[in-house]
Amino acid sequence: MNITFDAVPIIADKITGIGWCEVGQTQAMARLFPENKYEYSFFTSGKNERIEKARSFAKNNITLNYSDFSGYLYRAVSTFLPVPYSMFFGKKSDITHFFNYIVPPFVHGKKVVTVHDMVYKAFPETVRGRTRFMLETGLKKSMKRADIIVTDSEFSKREIVKYFPEYTKKIRVVPCGVDCERFRPCENPETIEKVKKSLEIEGDYFLYVGTIEPRKNLVRLIRAYNVFTRHVKNPPKLVLAGAKGWLYDDIFALVKKLKLEKQVIFTKYVPSEDMTPLICGATAFVFPSLYEGFGMPPLEAMACGIPVLTSGEASLPEVTGDCAVICDAYSVRDIAKGLYRLYKSPDLRKDLSRRGLERAKTFTWEKSAEKLYEIYKELADE
Repeated sequence: MNITFDAVPIIADKITGIGWCEVGQTQAMARLFPENKYEYSFFTSGKNERIEKARSFAKNNITLNYSDFSGYLYRAVSTFLPVPYSMFFGKKSDITHFFNYIVPPFVHGKKVVTVHDMVYKAFPETVRGRTRFMLETGLKKSMKRADIIVTDSEFSKREIVKYFPEYTKKIRVVPCGVDCERFRPCENPETIEKVKKSLEIEGDYFLYVGTIEPRKNLVRLIRAYNVFTRHVKNPPKLVLAGAKGWLYDDIFALVKKLKLEKQVIFTKYVPSEDMTPLICGATAFVFPSLYEGFGMPPLEAMACGIPVLTSGEASLPEVTGDCAVICDAYSVRDIAKGLYRLYKSPDLRKDLSRRGLERAKTFTWEKSAEKLYEIYKELADE
């Protein structure tokens, strides 16, 4: 087969979870099924760094197919006018997979789209206006154009069916994976100390990794941490590592209001090579999110052998199973109780670490790619 992967999520200035999901699935597929031809397609807008970034992920197994045109302009125009995608990227592909919700008009061959979640429907107030507009105007058309809709979890499948029941038969679940070569227990304590020093972290800490935005429930987490600190001498810091997302002012303001500036640390940008040591240095990983289509960060923490506190919302229990402390996302008191349990019980941390490591091994990119490839074969055989 000639298989094209739309590379928009992986050539972004800062790759999000959607981009890393595409990298994991596409690289694993190209390794496992080398008999096919694979390519990354993308607009460059004259920016050579995008070509270099795509090339770094493509390696020797995936070729590049790029157009020196503005992707932003194409997406804006094609929302209203059916400008053919094939005009820029040709008609060689048997299957083209779009990993970020939107299938443009007139794509040659079979079309697959990944719809990661329905957060713009479930929590519209937490989604950036531009993104919400793109999904409101384009997602239904996109799912109609697609031959198959892929999503990351059974929870997300139920959510899509709830809002778009007419596409039920098109939906397939392909869970994400975790790179256990990249995310694994750190064998060199000096590396952890070096990363902590670069981020100005001293002593023990709870760690959150993710976007700084309302959907991640950080206001309640900070309030819960404030409650926790009243019951503990010399409490661990709370480290929040992630890019600013949307409507984050209240999160920063709360830290000032509670006078926690010395206890709650918002890190600067964390390079990808520093992420594993940062996770491995944490007392526990905390992720009480309100809504996740999959929830990669807790899985990455489990792969590093770090105990996890997460919420019982959305797909998170599906990912963590019984290998995490589960709290009520809407209860400050319950989140605080979870922090206290993890801090006070080394035995609990050790048990969660052991079981989390085993569970993480069941979520591989190879398994994810195999499931996705079965979908491609299903389409090719039609």
